Amino acid sequence: VQLQASGGGLVQPGGSLRLSCAASGFTFNNYAVGWFRQAPGKDRESVGKVSLSGRTTYYSDSVKGRFIISRENAKNTVYLQMNSLKPEDTAIYYCAADRNLHSASYTYWGQGTLVTVSS
Repeated sequence: VQLQASGGGLVQPGGSLRLSCAASGFTFNNYAVGWFRQAPGKDRESVGKVSLSGRTTYYSDSVKGRFIISRENAKNTVYLQMNSLKPEDTAIYYCAADRNLHSASYTYWGQGTLVTVSS
């Protein structure tokens, strides 16, 4: 089982970045996927999540209206489109998968990709 997050990098404030989460080793379309982030010195927090079909999404208040989660089950991939980025979005971003969209403890985790928002 593997979740591979990618697409992180350095971006200026106000810019955009798209992260990808590629899954393998399990039946991807039976799993909801969540995005999480952890900033230096802070606890990990939820960014948002997407249902098995991709029709339902949820976002934290801090990213609502700026971030969009989507998925392509045919490619076993989930995306996190991040727009209007702010310095406070700087963090390591992780994707995770679980059969339960509202799980309190996701089953599978990726290794994380670093996003740095700075001028």
